[in-house]
Amino acid sequence: MIRRIIKINEGLCNGCGACAAACHEGAIGMVDGKAVLLKDDYCDGLGDCLPTCPTGAITFEEREAAAYDEAAVKARMAGTTKKEGSKPSPCGCPGSQSRSITRPQPSPQSTPYHPAAPIPSMESQLSQWPVQIKLVPVQAPYFQDARLLIAADCTAFAYSNFHNDFIAGRITLIGCPKLDMVDYSEKLTEIIRLNEIKDVTVIRMEVPCCGGIENAVKNALKASGRSIPWQVVTVRTDGSLI
Repeated sequence: MIRRIIKINEGLCNGCGACAAACHEGAIGMVDGKAVLLKDDYCDGLGDCLPTCPTGAITFEEREAAAYDEAAVKARMAGTTKKEGSKPSPCGCPGSQSRSITRPQPSPQSTPYHPAAPIPSMESQLSQWPVQIKLVPVQAPYFQDARLLIAADCTAFAYSNFHNDFIAGRITLIGCPKLDMVDYSEKLTEIIRLNEIKDVTVIRMEVPCCGGIENAVKNALKASGRSIPWQVVTVRTDGSLI
């Protein structure tokens, strides 16, 4: 039968594995560091993988292909779930594997702070991995009932207490639309649409090019059709807040 199905441009694929993680049907796998369509009948043609691809290597095409087999997909995914504990990440790279991070509750300060005393080390407040917008799956357990932080890359370096003031209690996504040369709107729309997000905080630098991440969130909130409280925090290049 002639139907719509995904097409993967091997030349454009960078092997990040984000599409394989995003495909709910397990139709995409990583072979020799490249994404491949494993079986035509695993692909439902809806394209959940498209927004996750950072290089635009995935498109649709109309061609002769076996019909989507939902029963086969369910059976395959059920078998995959049972083996999930020992399953490697889609690209064979542990750095791209989605996971939650559990941290102990902070203990009260035992001694008062004194200006002459050494600066105490700061505990990380990051509660999930990955954090790059391009790599994070559109659906993950940590997104449910999450307070979402969407931050420009530079903000964590400019603002000294970033972890305690912004990351703590939130799920963190970071990106730089200027350097990544990509519009995050589509992927952020799917994250907001498919998960129960409580609120969204956008943190950006004062520089004009950083407006891209703020606009992407605005567009995503509008396109998702959801009414979610959101705010924008701007950091000056000297590290202070506007």
